[in-house]
Amino acid sequence: MPEEKAVREEICEIGRRMYGRRMVAANDGNISVRLSENAIICTPTGVSKGFMKPEQLCKLDMEGNVLEMAEGFGPSSEVKMHLRVYRKRPDITAVVHAHPIFATSFAVMGRALDSPIMPEVIVNFGKVPLAPYGTPSTAEIPDAIEPYLADYQAILLESHGALTWAADLQTAYMKMESVEFYAELLYRTAQLGGPRALSEDRLERLYQVIDGPK
Repeated sequence: MPEEKAVREEICEIGRRMYGRRMVAANDGNISVRLSENAIICTPTGVSKGFMKPEQLCKLDMEGNVLEMAEGFGPSSEVKMHLRVYRKRPDITAVVHAHPIFATSFAVMGRALDSPIMPEVIVNFGKVPLAPYGTPSTAEIPDAIEPYLADYQAILLESHGALTWAADLQTAYMKMESVEFYAELLYRTAQLGGPRALSEDRLERLYQVIDGPK
């Protein structure tokens, strides 16, 4: 498992990237990393992701109980959905939640990102489904995302934002960048008359390449 000091520093660096790319505004979004079998490090509530300090991050157990926190810097109530990912996916060690403008626009519209428009999108995600609306800070959001955790790597949260997960934090963050790029492509091509999806033949050939020889 990773060393705690390095994890805290990496979370702060990813937070700065998210803030710099306008994936979050003010104090939005949250990040977590699984530190051990029974502990995670997560971002605190009420702190901008662009200005976090390592000592402000919280350490929780897998039930959400606080193991360590700086005075005045409690964990985000949205950590519940992070914990649900870790419980259902023991291979996952990092979760990122953000409100990137284009992806969140699709989430607010109630639309999944499911048009096969680029090979890179298909290879990276297949598609990005839309989880039904859940009341923030309640178990409704973890319950809404659970059906998608086994088969996907990213998800839109209806009227809320986006969530990505991976075996390391860098990859989880890059998936968030890719989700936003995908959403922006769909938005901009719509202004040009609508995206042209890959044909069934091209998709079949791509799937053969992805799956490799049998």
